Amino acid sequence: MFSQFALHERLLKAVAELNFVEPTPVQVAAIPLALQGRDLRVIAQTGSGKTAAFVLPMLNRLLGDGAAQPRMSLRAVILLPTRELAQQTLKEVERFAQFTFIKAGLITGGEDFKQQAAMLRRVDILIGTPGRLIEHANAGNLPLDEVEVLVLDEADRMLDMGFAENVQRLADLCGSPERQTLLFSATSGGAGLREMVAKVLREPQHLQLNAVSQLNEGTRQQIITADHNYHKERLVEWLLANETYDKAIIFTNTRVQADRLYGKLVAHEFKAFVLHGEKDQKDRKLAIDRLKQGAVKILVATDVAARGLDVDGLDLVINFDMPRSGDEYVHRIGRTGRAGGEGLAISLICHNDWNLMSSIERYLKQRFERRNIKDVLGIYQGPKNLKASGKAVGVKKKKTADGKTAKKGAVKKVAAKAPAKRNTVNKPKADAPVLVSQDGLAPLKRRKPAAE
Repeated sequence: MFSQFALHERLLKAVAELNFVEPTPVQVAAIPLALQGRDLRVIAQTGSGKTAAFVLPMLNRLLGDGAAQPRMSLRAVILLPTRELAQQTLKEVERFAQFTFIKAGLITGGEDFKQQAAMLRRVDILIGTPGRLIEHANAGNLPLDEVEVLVLDEADRMLDMGFAENVQRLADLCGSPERQTLLFSATSGGAGLREMVAKVLREPQHLQLNAVSQLNEGTRQQIITADHNYHKERLVEWLLANETYDKAIIFTNTRVQADRLYGKLVAHEFKAFVLHGEKDQKDRKLAIDRLKQGAVKILVATDVAARGLDVDGLDLVINFDMPRSGDEYVHRIGRTGRAGGEGLAISLICHNDWNLMSSIERYLKQRFERRNIKDVLGIYQGPKNLKASGKAVGVKKKKTADGKTAKKGAVKKVAAKAPAKRNTVNKPKADAPVLVSQDGLAPLKRRKPAAE
């Protein structure tokens, strides 16, 4: 029960109003420590309830003794990687703060800059993306010196998107000596994230609620081999026509492929939307709202939607293109099987996807279920020979005369394709004598034979 936490009565009232009964594991672990004012470094999978794990302690701190107070300054900042995630987090903050005087505002790209600057003077909690907040900081609109709580949500993703420098600068601007910092991520990240933790957090408590391999338990993970992208498109159409699902997301690695696949689906009368970085804010919001409302069942998206997309009933994820890393795979399929629900994640694998897929299996310490669809069965069924790692056995290489490695047979093929040209310009005739100098090093010009 949430009543076990030392939360303000107004927050407990909001929790009861929202029908939150049993706290999730990440909430049980993080909320008491956050209420003590500790800095936290938390690893928790997507859909585990981590937003409430930092919002409730943050609101509790801002409430103080509970007396209704006018806002004096900007007191809390939540940084997130995408505008979609920022929008959802704003809604969560407003729901939990509904019985308090605390006001929250949103700062992301794609909105009027002057209106945002005016809004900054009227809120207690600022929720935004690093790039846009840096723009306001450069314009002198962002007073962060009295910030009491700084939250870095999806910190690993912010680093992946190249926001490390912006995040570090914003953290430095939040210069209050009493500042509490809460850092959340779905993965353990790499050296960049460890460096950020060392710079931004002070004597943090580390909480790891799941290993990366502990994905949503209700999600089945499958692979289907394909011959080429056209075959993948046919597989997608078959899956959308024959699988049982409420809502589906299809991930591609490029905007061009997302638009192409979206056009194919619309042509086959599927109700779908497309979401990628070239879409403006209005189109992106429309796509997500239509999916949530059920007006469309299918969203084709690049990784811009892999984080921060919380849609009820999303139970099918298709990787048209294999994600480029294990972490990205985790974030993609984390869209389904949330909060104990069931889901299905299917990855379509061509010959050039196999080794990447195998690397992700090893990263997750799992083996994906192999599946064939007879109606659209292709020729490619995976590599004939596999290494112990699960990767395909490549073409053997041998050393060439200059010591470099080359594929076996490559030298012969090049020679066959481009035979050396015979130099006949200054070459003497076979029966003509060639004279050399006395030292035997340099040829002499052949004299013209005397006339008979």
